[in-house]
Amino acid sequence: MTQIRISDAARFLGVSDDTVRRWISGGALTSVPDASGRMAIEGRELAAFAQEQARSLTGPAGHASSARNRFVGLVTAVKADTVMAQVEMQCGPFRVVSLMSSEAVDELGLEPGSVAVAVIKSTNVIIESLETST
Repeated sequence: MTQIRISDAARFLGVSDDTVRRWISGGALTSVPDASGRMAIEGRELAAFAQEQARSLTGPAGHASSARNRFVGLVTAVKADTVMAQVEMQCGPFRVVSLMSSEAVDELGLEPGSVAVAVIKSTNVIIESLETST
């Protein structure tokens, strides 16, 4: 079973090491010693916890969509001309960039500091494993 060190868990969840430790001491997560005796979290438990945390940050309840990849974040930059715009968001540790019409930016009121949801629907997703085969 994969074990995730506290610092890596924090990085994956976009929080500080101290936050992960508080979740452990509060009972939201369980730590186990890894092979070198450091605190770690079982990969499956962390995955379930990450999913639960993500559900609490999604958009409006009852909003139907086939897209499952929804990232709540902060608009950090908007570059617009008369027709098109580039909107950049910081969603936890992830930078998300979207191209849209300038009209859409105006209608949505997007500007640096706005809170928005990036909804991603893609037919091609590449996943790389960071684990080594044993």
